[in-house]
Amino acid sequence: MRRLFPLPAETSAEARTEPPTREDREWGLDELAEAYAYPDLPAGPGRPAAAWLRANMVSSLDGAAHHDGRSQQLSSAADMRIFGVLRGLADAVVVGAETVRREGYRPPRAREAFVARRAAQGRPPVAAIAVVSASLDLDFSLPLFTEPLVPTLVVTGAQAPADRLAAARRAGAEVVLAGEGAGVDPARVVAALAERGLTRLLSEGGPKLLGQFAAAGVLDELCLSLAPLIAAGDAERIVKGPELVEPERFTLFSILEDAGFLFTSYRRKRQ
Repeated sequence: MRRLFPLPAETSAEARTEPPTREDREWGLDELAEAYAYPDLPAGPGRPAAAWLRANMVSSLDGAAHHDGRSQQLSSAADMRIFGVLRGLADAVVVGAETVRREGYRPPRAREAFVARRAAQGRPPVAAIAVVSASLDLDFSLPLFTEPLVPTLVVTGAQAPADRLAAARRAGAEVVLAGEGAGVDPARVVAALAERGLTRLLSEGGPKLLGQFAAAGVLDELCLSLAPLIAAGDAERIVKGPELVEPERFTLFSILEDAGFLFTSYRRKRQ
């Protein structure tokens, strides 16, 4: 793996005209954790606690968010290492119900490299999974709900079906209300999780949920893995939703490369 951007500050202008050379050794988890560290945030208006919402998605060269219904078809060993590091850094992984069903989500496993780090910060051994669902059409007998190291959160509206709310609670899930009606307010999702002390947020999709976060103006960072693959077909883009009135500009923060895969990070400038 090598860093393409930003280049080291001491690199000369002449050297920048040459392609970067591959680093002599693999990046370890500590190096990746430093590269993807969450920024330190001051408390801001409109948020009861400072929170940072980043998304982690993979895309083919032609813009497909998945192949044959699953994103894993577009992934690589390096992509999965970064996937694990991003989870290891997060307080909560926010994911849509359709993605949970399609990808067969399981509870995160404790990774030795992060357990001690998290314990020193007074954090549980793994991030909580926060499933966003208005209808609560979820199978609460799955290990995601019955076998997590930390309770899985179910984020829904105040008028969600009462029988499904009861089923979620019986399964041991913690219910988080983030909307006055039957639906879920994406901005309230961030605020409600931040109120619980979950401020380092990671969304793994799906495209519809990311579209809602983008439309609400609460998506702070996009970590996009670009796979050197052409998928064709009619797969969704990584973000799906109504067209924004004005496209929101993000700033390039970093690029890593491994075996032709580009691992990019873009950040939105906060007001």
